[in-house]
Amino acid sequence: MRDACLKLALLPVLALQGWRARKVAQVLPEPDGPRAGTVGQGPDLRLLIVGDSSAAGVGVGHQRDALAGQLTRVLAETRTVTWRLNGVSGATTVQTLARIKAEETGPFDVAVVALGVNDITKGAFLRPWLRAQRALCAELQGRLGCRYVLVSGLPPMASFWLLPNPLRWVLATQARRWDRALHHMLEGMEGCCHVKAAENLAPDQMAKDGFHPSAETYTMWADAILKQMRPLL
Repeated sequence: MRDACLKLALLPVLALQGWRARKVAQVLPEPDGPRAGTVGQGPDLRLLIVGDSSAAGVGVGHQRDALAGQLTRVLAETRTVTWRLNGVSGATTVQTLARIKAEETGPFDVAVVALGVNDITKGAFLRPWLRAQRALCAELQGRLGCRYVLVSGLPPMASFWLLPNPLRWVLATQARRWDRALHHMLEGMEGCCHVKAAENLAPDQMAKDGFHPSAETYTMWADAILKQMRPLL
């Protein structure tokens, strides 16, 4: 309700700024490189990475510099990692859940989830989004067999310099509140972990479109996930 009231009060300005941001936005492609494979030596680990354009690696030129490449490269130092990336630019949580049900058979040991920004920018509401996140975790832990699901927190949208104010401020405020609610929900779900995002990013830590991560930020994100993952394995 709070999100809706805030947006309603600023609706004419937000609509105009959103339109302008979409008009000037540089559309970056998903990077080249494999989206599945087996790497490393050691005990087997089956990894699924799920989400939107950030999961898919938009912002860098090759998967080696994206989240999947950086995660699997480090994990391969001590594990035989069989991995798969299922990320699509523009995807919401509901869309991702439907896609996973249709496309993935598993089994996997660990899943990494990166979703939420598109839900916010496309006007979703908090409670339905949390229900969709819970349903996605249940699908990953149930039918796909994941022992652990690591859910990435919402990024600091106040650092998305593509977005003008007050649009940026409104979306960043909403993202912080949603992330607190997500963290609280995951605390009560066995086998599910919240991975806190960076609190802010400098302009040069964003991709050239001002909306997606750079290679440096993908490294920071991968490090945060690995810090949560290692004690579980």
